[in-house]
Amino acid sequence: MPADLSPIDKAKFVAAKRAVDFVQSGMKVGLGTGSTAAWMVRCLGERVREEGLKIIGVPTSSRTAELARAVGVPVSSLDDVKWLDLTIDGADEFDLNLALIKGGGAALLQEKIVATASDQMIVIADAAKEVAQLGAFPLPVEVIPFGWQTTKALIEETLVSMDVLNRDVTLRMNGDRPLITDESNYIMDLHLKRIGNPRQLALVLNQIPGVVENGLFIDICDVVIIGHADGRVTVRDINAGSESDDRIDFAPPDNIFSDMGD
Repeated sequence: MPADLSPIDKAKFVAAKRAVDFVQSGMKVGLGTGSTAAWMVRCLGERVREEGLKIIGVPTSSRTAELARAVGVPVSSLDDVKWLDLTIDGADEFDLNLALIKGGGAALLQEKIVATASDQMIVIADAAKEVAQLGAFPLPVEVIPFGWQTTKALIEETLVSMDVLNRDVTLRMNGDRPLITDESNYIMDLHLKRIGNPRQLALVLNQIPGVVENGLFIDICDVVIIGHADGRVTVRDINAGSESDDRIDFAPPDNIFSDMGD
């Protein structure tokens, strides 16, 4: 991979680089899934190799587990470690209250379980992920395959009474077949355009038979780190009510790409 990163990758990289500063030796760390979280895993691998950082990572997908092993981050299961000090993950959208939409990478179930089993969740994102109101990004909902068309109809019926702008529901595909999650489930994408009451929608969706979990993360994220293409990062802590700015050298060392084939 070339060192001259695109603007979006620079933003993702500096957010990830700043986030791993929160990780200390001895921590058990949840490792998110997705393109931004992949930068974080590579940055952690660099600290493990260069600084001798001692951590245990708990991946939220098979893809993340494979990457973590490739860059030298020791991994374990949530059942083995039971509770985590910190989870670092990306988001498809976040609002001023740090409510999130996640699941674009089809790993929302494990991501939510791991984040909830952590003392703190840090979200890393580029500035384009911040929105005034959630919903422009389709909301993923994980459902069991059995009776999925009935579950889809129940979701559509439920949305009629919700404060949303649109109610289109589609089954996420992988080519000509339904996409299968790590837990052997399907993903429904809800094209809502605007979600007026995310908390209510999250609760109602999870009452529908066949729904396993939804991609609304409410009252889970503690800190968001927003990266910019010029190397600036903004750290917003909702619990402390604080916001600070920093700048990161976005020229990554060559060995951060050691796990990548191109």
